[in-house]
Amino acid sequence: MTAIQNRYDFVLLFDVENGNPNGDPDAGNMPRIDPETGYGIVTDVCLKRKVRNFVTLTKAGEAGCQIYVREKAVLNQQHALAYKDLNLDPAKPTAEDIGQARAWMCRNFYDVRTFGAVMSTGTNCGQVRGPVQLAFAKSCDPVVPREVTITRMAVTTEKEAEAQKGDNRTMGNKFIIPYALYRMHGFVSAPLAERTGFSEADLELLWQALQSMFEHDRSASRGEMAARGLLVFKHASALGNAPAHTLFERIGIERTGDNSAPTRQFTEYKVTVNKQNLPDGVEILEKI
Repeated sequence: MTAIQNRYDFVLLFDVENGNPNGDPDAGNMPRIDPETGYGIVTDVCLKRKVRNFVTLTKAGEAGCQIYVREKAVLNQQHALAYKDLNLDPAKPTAEDIGQARAWMCRNFYDVRTFGAVMSTGTNCGQVRGPVQLAFAKSCDPVVPREVTITRMAVTTEKEAEAQKGDNRTMGNKFIIPYALYRMHGFVSAPLAERTGFSEADLELLWQALQSMFEHDRSASRGEMAARGLLVFKHASALGNAPAHTLFERIGIERTGDNSAPTRQFTEYKVTVNKQNLPDGVEILEKI
């Protein structure tokens, strides 16, 4: 397929209610927070995982839509698939062999073609810099995580049951954010898409994933999460017609009502998009 010919910059708005959008394993799985400001954070890796899961769910078995970084995958075994299919010797690969293997990985794995990958470990398939890059998402206001105590009416082992003397209740806890609206910036590079073969069909699948990935990612720990806005700046050229940060500044998010009270729903925010005097060659596409 022909690679995309335009640069894109985009803003994704999503929220969480009574859930943990991205736990920090180094902090007892508490929601990630900027300790200096109190604003919530969701990492790019977390969001890419949801995109990968959406592609797996909707495109399973389709050519070019395999997922390289997936649960329980052994990455070096993924590399070996390229050498086997191309009839190459993985023991002594030449620069040409590595280039062929890298191209094979891009053709067959959606996430390699989209986000890039380091595939030089073990069987060497080189490295790929992906055309799609996501920044950390940040909440629009400071968040205050809440620890919730939970009770389980069962124990895990007979030894625990004996210790409890018939009372099989066990206590635990979970962390939630009562409500937060997050904003994430993303970028799509046409020159890098040319190197990986990232096509218009791949781009459309990315938009679909960003709009619907939370609908298929429900869990007890994540509560209710929803995509609330996907605003895309399309450039007429491959290199772009305006700096991304000046375009992002056109999207404003303001509180409505009583600013002294904590927010608890999306309707307490007003999202504005300044479409006046757009730079030449830039158009705004509102996906949500």
